[in-house]
Amino acid sequence: MNLISFYLTIMVSSLALGVPKKAPLKKMSSKKETALNVKTLDSIFLPAKNPQSKKLVIVLHGRGDSFEGFRWMPEILGLNDINYLMVNAPDRYFTGYSWYDLPPNQEAGILRSRKLLDKLIEEVLAAGYSLKETILFGFSQGSLMTLEWGGRTNHIFAAMIGVSGYVLDEKKLLEEASSAGKAVPRFISHGTMDGVLPFDQSQQQSIYLKKGGFNLDFHSYRKAHTIDEREEMGQLETLYKNI
Repeated sequence: MNLISFYLTIMVSSLALGVPKKAPLKKMSSKKETALNVKTLDSIFLPAKNPQSKKLVIVLHGRGDSFEGFRWMPEILGLNDINYLMVNAPDRYFTGYSWYDLPPNQEAGILRSRKLLDKLIEEVLAAGYSLKETILFGFSQGSLMTLEWGGRTNHIFAAMIGVSGYVLDEKKLLEEASSAGKAVPRFISHGTMDGVLPFDQSQQQSIYLKKGGFNLDFHSYRKAHTIDEREEMGQLETLYKNI
């Protein structure tokens, strides 16, 4: 098993429904690591090796996980110009966190988390980062937040990425979408073998939003509820390089 496979195996385990696991890397204090002075949500800031770079990727994890589950990303991608802000969701869920409640009670938590992301992004801007050099990345629940929040924001991002997620209500999202939310380039992906969130739902929602004017590309992979370590990882690397 190579290094990428090891980290992704751990991540899949941590995202199993109701059975979140601890991430493989030791937790470190967010207060020592953050250079953004983010107070809205618990987070870690992993700086770029190039200290002059202001390119940023904001990472939103899935249900039952935490920012610990994505510490592998900078090491695996090896991009010296990318800063990472990895954020914990607001609600405890087993040993991890959640952005919103289980079905059918998602909406209240999603609305609350959208407001928290508004505040988080204001903190990012106040720290001197340009959203035109920022990618918003989300996995599973985090993917939903990139669409539900990102589709309504008036901020202009470099791109948004949603992996293995869905939308709560695609018709309502399209009705309430902002011009900036529609225009931002979006990479949406889902696995045909996903046993957690249905592939068909994600695909059909993406088709609907694209027809409604979202600048969205949908990618399917022969994978479960995870990130494909070969083709998909390479596409993420390309997106990050193009910030």
